[in-house]
Amino acid sequence: MKYAIIIEKTEEGTYGAYAPDLPGVGVTGSSTQEVRQLLREAIAFHLEGLAADGLAIPQPTVEIDTLEIPAA
Repeated sequence: MKYAIIIEKTEEGTYGAYAPDLPGVGVTGSSTQEVRQLLREAIAFHLEGLAADGLAIPQPTVEIDTLEIPAA
C-alpha cells in the first residue's frame, strides 16, 4: 500500500511528518530523509499493531498533488 505523507518544516528548522490516513502516526527529525525513514518505521509498527489486535488496516484515501502558482 502507498500512504500519503505530509512533511512540514518547523520554525526551528527541524521537520515533522505524518500520514493523514493514519491518525496518531507522526514523527519529528532533523532532515526530510530522517523523517521519511522514521515515518516508514512508525507506519509499519502501527499497521503491525492493528493486525495483532485484529483491527482493520486503513486503506489509503488521500491523494497528494501539487499546483504551480505563478509568483505575484
